[in-house]
Amino acid sequence: MRNRKQQGQIVRIGERWYVRYWERRNIRGTIERKRVSQQVGSVTTRAKRPPADILREAERHMATVSSGTIPADRIVTIGDFVDRVYLPWIEEHKRPSTAKGYRDIWERHLRSLCEKVWLRDVRTYHVQRWLNQVGTTKLSRNTLKHVKSVVSAIFTLAKQLDFFQGENPARDTAVNPRAPEPQETYAYSLEEIQAILSLLPEPAATSFAVAAFMGLRHGEIQGLLWENYCDGEMQVSRSIWNGRVTVPKTRKSRAPVPVIKQVAERLLIHKLRSGNAETGPIFTNANGKPLALSSVVNRIILPTLNRCEQCGKAEMGHVNSGHKYKRDDRLPEWHGWHAARRGLGSNLYRLGIPDIVIQRILRHANVSTTATYYIKTAADDVRDAMAKLESHITASAQNRTSIAGKPSTNGPAIQ
Repeated sequence: MRNRKQQGQIVRIGERWYVRYWERRNIRGTIERKRVSQQVGSVTTRAKRPPADILREAERHMATVSSGTIPADRIVTIGDFVDRVYLPWIEEHKRPSTAKGYRDIWERHLRSLCEKVWLRDVRTYHVQRWLNQVGTTKLSRNTLKHVKSVVSAIFTLAKQLDFFQGENPARDTAVNPRAPEPQETYAYSLEEIQAILSLLPEPAATSFAVAAFMGLRHGEIQGLLWENYCDGEMQVSRSIWNGRVTVPKTRKSRAPVPVIKQVAERLLIHKLRSGNAETGPIFTNANGKPLALSSVVNRIILPTLNRCEQCGKAEMGHVNSGHKYKRDDRLPEWHGWHAARRGLGSNLYRLGIPDIVIQRILRHANVSTTATYYIKTAADDVRDAMAKLESHITASAQNRTSIAGKPSTNGPAIQ
């Protein structure tokens, strides 16, 4: 059907001017002819007729309607596009954990704000208004940036598939600059790692050693196979997330990981204890399936580390102990599997290993990720660095004095 050139009817509703017209649109999969009202401005005069600026804006909008080239079946609401096109697309093309993150952001922060808005009509000020509303919550700045990224990704795909024309409306928007900074992530020190390993039973101890001394990700540990372990190296061939098997994150993630002596010894004992298997998952449950590390945390690690200071019982079994539970602060705290991966980066850095080498060990795509997120500098490191600077300045000043036989005339020595 050809598009008819319409003039549109300008009407006042409350304190807003709207232009009304007819348009064929996709309503939940069915093409229907709908009466559309598009806001063109606020009421600023007492006149009953629309002023010149409203007439010009209505004319401009109707020109885009008449000359529009988006097919009727692609004129949809944002909600329809996300549910029918965008979310299925990311399920197919993104890693399961990434797809879940995008879906959660849509459901928690965006759906209620924009699902009924027509996709093709969205402009930058609409997206900015949504971000402003999301920004009134206590979400961190990083989370707000993730929300903006999802909006941008939605319109990027919409442009690629001809559901939207023009510049991406998320491009020139901004998140709340006063939003709280994200919480600092944690990295285990070598001392904490050794303490945790001394307390954990098997197979939790060996799996934690793999995380702490090989830097493998949560899903990569679950996906390890005996056939990938050869000649002192572990080839990471797969990752398991929520029972779904995928290939490693990037090409660099598939690089072999050296296995140091302490981990090799643990793996050998674990292998013998597991029946000396040559193939199959390294860490298995009672059914021979890959062991879920979340189960290891809940059933082994937390009960081991969270114990009462007075009686030594685990927090979960402390109900009938006759006294109030107070965690034993002498025991190391659990900060998650990824804190072990960050710990490896930080511990290597303390030992003087260059960033670029740490990047290769952790198998990051670029060194900036390693330096920004995986190398944590402790307060003691900062104090030691400044102490070294102080000693160097003092030694330099003393050297200048001894050479000249008197204080340097180039300026006062720094003490």
